[in-house]
Amino acid sequence: MSKIRLTKAFPFEMAHALYGYDGACKNIHGHSYMMHVTIIGKPLNDDSHVKNGMVMDFSDLKEIVKKKIVDEVDHALVLNGNSPHRNLLNLDDNFEKIVYVPYQPTCENLLIDFKNRIVSMLPETVKLHSMRLSETASSYAEWFSEDNKN
Repeated sequence: MSKIRLTKAFPFEMAHALYGYDGACKNIHGHSYMMHVTIIGKPLNDDSHVKNGMVMDFSDLKEIVKKKIVDEVDHALVLNGNSPHRNLLNLDDNFEKIVYVPYQPTCENLLIDFKNRIVSMLPETVKLHSMRLSETASSYAEWFSEDNKN
């Protein structure tokens, strides 16, 4: 049986700031992100199973990504917890949803973090094939499993 790739898109809104950056992104600003998650596997071949013909139910993939990523970062301000941003006066008092991460929250680093959050949650019958995180309509980062084989 052939392997099939499934992709699901996840839109979310998020703000961030890049500490020490030499451009406008050093300031708090937001993006309308779009994340595409692609898995690969063989469709189930079992006429007695309710998921017959599926690599993975789209709703199961949605549940994993929503719980591990979207619910946390949607409409949040994401900052490098190792930067002085954490010590800005009244920052936590003025925003309801601040997420401190242990890295510079670039599109690239966010994508690696998001990949790590979901890869172990996938069923054994599928593998994470790729992810794309679009920060704007014309700018995105991609992760591919084939580029990361040892």
